[in-house]
Amino acid sequence: MNILVFSWRDPKHPLAGGAEQVMHEHMKGWIAAGHSVTLFSSYFKNAKREEKLDEVKVIRRGIQYWGVQILGALYYLFGNTKYDLVVDQFHGIPFFTPLYVRVPKLAVLQEVARDVWLTNDLPFPFDKIIGIIGYVGEPLLYLPYKKVNFMVGSESAKEDVVKIGINKNLVTVVPHGVLLDDKPRVLPKKEKIITIVHLGALAKDKGIEDTIETFGLLNKVGKYQFWIIGRGGGAYLDYLKKKVRDLGIKENTTFWGFVTDSEKFDLLARAHVMINPSLLEGFGLVNIEANTVGTPVVGYTSRGLVDSIRDGDSGALVSPNTPQALATSVDGIIRDGKTLRRLQKSSVKWSKNFTWEKSKKKSLQLIDVLIDKAH
Repeated sequence: MNILVFSWRDPKHPLAGGAEQVMHEHMKGWIAAGHSVTLFSSYFKNAKREEKLDEVKVIRRGIQYWGVQILGALYYLFGNTKYDLVVDQFHGIPFFTPLYVRVPKLAVLQEVARDVWLTNDLPFPFDKIIGIIGYVGEPLLYLPYKKVNFMVGSESAKEDVVKIGINKNLVTVVPHGVLLDDKPRVLPKKEKIITIVHLGALAKDKGIEDTIETFGLLNKVGKYQFWIIGRGGGAYLDYLKKKVRDLGIKENTTFWGFVTDSEKFDLLARAHVMINPSLLEGFGLVNIEANTVGTPVVGYTSRGLVDSIRDGDSGALVSPNTPQALATSVDGIIRDGKTLRRLQKSSVKWSKNFTWEKSKKKSLQLIDVLIDKAH
């Protein structure tokens, strides 16, 4: 098959994250099976307009938030290439392919945003305006997709897509795999000082403010050091660092910023527990990454996290979703050395359920079914 994938970012985009990584792995699997894949995505500064990434032909046009959708439609309608399948990756605003694509379509979704719209980092009053518009308007984006098949990464995501109006029989769950190419063969020893880590973009919806508050609470009950790994900058990063100073944990808190994959696994392996107070995730792949190196995760009972954290096995889910609940759970696990060692061991076992070999096989089966139905 000749497959066209629409996505607002490609893996090289400066703001690319887990969604782009996941889509790229599926595309690599499709190519390995004999299909050809073209990715139409947005342009970013100093990027090549066209190139190949792992045999995926990448075409970059327009800007990520809107222009790429218009130029994508024009590319499909007036280009010289015919496609057998078009993949429409949702991330905010989709590509509205049901309005102009007549070949089989597959919508790929990490999560239905909903409440996340209300936690954007825009300055006041734009944060409120955009948040309300997004929250109220998001269900309208799905209206053209009533008859389109969806691929999601978790049962939580499936439930949310169904709630927003898509027939459950059109939604297929394909769990994500975890990339281990940069995981060290010999894991480093845990830090001598008990280390609690947060991994994720420094954004409100990822719960970074609750993470820092949790650190502040833990600092009052034990000797800890705290690591924050993830991309962030500007006024919001300054605000977070001020919050750290105000809580009196500056001396034992490290902002690592963006790190390479090998550095990420090294830091995760050296930490004792990871916390994840994210408001919403499509799945929560970072939790599985931590588990692969024997680091259990304590997280909120949030959509997606309930799929990637196995309570009492790969870590713990807390309720209510508060920094105090996180701190109490983490401190309890650390103080009970037997529980900590058990979770470290069982978390590795849990992570082995999530391989890209399994994920690619399932997505291949799905696109084959879509083509067969069309014929």
